[in-house]
Amino acid sequence: MVEITDKKIDVDALLKNTENPATGGVAIFIGRVRNHAHGKIVEKMEYFGYEKMAIFELEKIEAEARQKWPVREMAIVHRLGMQHIGDASVVIAVSCDHRADAFDACRFVIDTLKKTVPIWKKEYGPNGEEWVDGEIPQPE
Repeated sequence: MVEITDKKIDVDALLKNTENPATGGVAIFIGRVRNHAHGKIVEKMEYFGYEKMAIFELEKIEAEARQKWPVREMAIVHRLGMQHIGDASVVIAVSCDHRADAFDACRFVIDTLKKTVPIWKKEYGPNGEEWVDGEIPQPE
């Protein structure tokens, strides 16, 4: 299950989606907005994305993870829009029979997501705003 949303991510609901009586290991990654980055104060962060392509890329990542590890259940949700310190911007939950596979698959998903999914972020702080990980392409 993959999703892009502008709503608060319900971590408990995602964990419920990964329930499976055959699994002994569930790994969950929660990416939260923190109050600093690269030595600067961060007050809030805004995420932008090309949603149709982001869903396509997330589905590819999910399929690849399922090929590499014996994943029983998986949920990947990324939030777009303005977020504040402590908000969850991305949540990944992976259920496997064993913990090592769940951990490995979960790490693969977040690492690949950061490299390939068209989602960009802008940090806001006392000295203004700054794009992180590149800028949104502008129409010519």
